[in-house]
Amino acid sequence: MTSKTVTRADLASVVCRKVGLSHTESAALVELVLNEICNSLVRGEAVKLSSFATFQVRKKNERVGRNPKTGVEAPILPRRVVTFKAANVLKQRILDSHRARQKIISHE
Repeated sequence: MTSKTVTRADLASVVCRKVGLSHTESAALVELVLNEICNSLVRGEAVKLSSFATFQVRKKNERVGRNPKTGVEAPILPRRVVTFKAANVLKQRILDSHRARQKIISHE
């Protein structure tokens, strides 16, 4: 399977082609959407993109960790982390794509 990373520029190019905005306007729109998602998460709000995923901020308590190299215990400070939970629609699309690819490979 080929591995490609989709960048902001890639998203802006798709918006440019599909919506008909200029490349500059498309890049600004992508940036605006990403900034709004980030700002919502910073405020502690969940971001739910229907049929895609939910991003949430979780609070993690302090705990004792261990340096894997030395085995020495070290405290891990409390922090907030972002979680990503794929929607069932997205999971199904990925699974269907995988199955279709496997079917093609098995028929060759």
